[in-house]
Parts: sequence; C-alpha cells; structure tokens
Amino acid sequence: MKFFKIILLFLIIVLPANANTIYNLIKIPNLKIYENKSSNDLKYLMATKPFQVGIRNNNVTCFNSKIKDIDKKFEIIQKNLNKYSSKFLKKINLKYIVLCEGLSIAGISSAGVPNNEMKTLIIDIKFSNDHFERVIHHEVFHIINDSYKNYFMESTWESYNDPEFKYSECSTCSERFGLSLIEQTNGFLTEYSMSTASEDMAEIFSFLMIKKGNIQNKTIKDSILTNKISFIKKNILKIDDQFNFNL
Repeated sequence: MKFFKIILLFLIIVLPANANTIYNLIKIPNLKIYENKSSNDLKYLMATKPFQVGIRNNNVTCFNSKIKDIDKKFEIIQKNLNKYSSKFLKKINLKYIVLCEGLSIAGISSAGVPNNEMKTLIIDIKFSNDHFERVIHHEVFHIINDSYKNYFMESTWESYNDPEFKYSECSTCSERFGLSLIEQTNGFLTEYSMSTASEDMAEIFSFLMIKKGNIQNKTIKDSILTNKISFIKKNILKIDDQFNFNL
C-alpha cells in the first residue's frame, strides 16, 4: 500500500510538471512526451487533449489521437525524420515534433504546422496516406526556409518560371490544392506547387527526399524543373555540405 501511494504521488506531481515544462518550451498546452529518445535528438510529443494556440483568426487547432493510432504511424514518421542529422536539425532550429489529428489553421485543414522560433513541427497523423510521407518533408522545408530566407530568395525562384506565370498571393488564396505528381510539368511537379513560391520550393524538396515518385524523368525535358532542383540542392548544401537527398 505504501508503494502504491508513492507511485500515485509521483504521477500527481511529476506528470503535470512535465506538461508545464513542455508548455514553457513551446507554448502548446495539453502535451506529453511520446518518445524522448531518437538517433537525431528529436523529441516526439503527443496531445492529451485538444489544443488551440494563436490569436484571433490565426488559431492553430488540433485534437488528441488514440495511442494505437499514433503507434501505427510513428514508424513512418520517424523513418522519414531520421533522414535529417542532429547537426542539420540544430542548424534549422527543429527539435520538437507534436503528433495529433484534425489539424487546422484558421479553420482550414493542414498536414502540418511548422514554427522554427519554437523549434516545433505539428503533424496531423491522419493526413492522407497517399501523400503522408512526402508532406513531412514538405513541412520540414518550411522550417528550413524560415531559418534561411536569404538562401531561398523568392525573386530568384520566380525568375525560373515562364514570364507569363504568376503565383497566388497566399497558398489559401489559390484553388490549386492537388498533391499528386502531374504529367505536364512545365516547371511544376504538383498543382499545389503553383500556389506560391514557398510552396513550390517545399513541394520540390519533398520529392527530392523520397524514393517513391522519383522525379528524375520529369527533369529531362523540363529545364525549369532542372533549374529549380539545382537551386534547392545548392542552397541546402550551403546549410550542411554533408546533407544527403533521397536516403
């Protein structure tokens, strides 16, 4: 009985303390540690209750998942994130991965929400299975881009496109949401890559990081894509000259 009381006291004191520590670090409530040990020092956190962060019309909302659902997806998530070394992750300011479901920004569904200032990437574990692995890398690129904007100048990127092409003012201002690889590329790999320059960069980076949907054949007759891929690779290697694509 005494041992049981000690365990109960531990749970009452330590678990809320851990939750408070997490909140103080990344300002997201209702989280606990899911996996604290990884080969590249990432910390995986899970929602224990629905949470909402942000202000006014820019709220990020997500719901807690069943542990069995997280377990089912975790191997895939970790396999893809293990492609990034601890050295690289430290340079781009990414340390915490938050796992939840039903993720949205201002009421609009989202696969992930990156925040390099808080060293955090929120991932919706229930996002489309068809594109799930690739969007992990897509969201990582947004962390990279936010940390090294001077390497990924949109004006340079836009100069590669057909002069008559114009991006939308924002990704949600566009009706181009398709994530499947398109046949007639003309400088773009997916419909969504036509929304904004930053989404275009993220889409190309994501395809470079997976073996499925290899884009090698797409570049043979598409000089715009060739230039864009070269731009991404060149600038990623400026961050870490040991970086490996498509591991």
